[in-house]
Amino acid sequence: MSRRIECVIEHDVDVESDDGRTLKGVRATCTCCDAVTEAWGTSGSSVRRCLAQMREECEQGEDAYFYADDGSDND
Repeated sequence: MSRRIECVIEHDVDVESDDGRTLKGVRATCTCCDAVTEAWGTSGSSVRRCLAQMREECEQGEDAYFYADDGSDND
C-alpha cells in the first residue's frame, strides 16, 4: 500500500503561464520535502493536477498518495 503524504494547498495564488502571463491558480507544497507544484485555475481539478504533478516529479522517488490538507482535492 502506498504511503499517504499531506500537501499544503494555497488558493488564488499568482502563477505564470507558458507564455509569461500571470494567472490565478493553486500551489501545493509537500509536507515531507517542501517540493512545490502549481496549476492554473482554482477548482478541485486544479488541486488534483498539482497533486498528480507532485507524484510524477517526486525527487525522492516516493510511490505515494499525495492529498490536500484542506480536502480541496475532493471538490
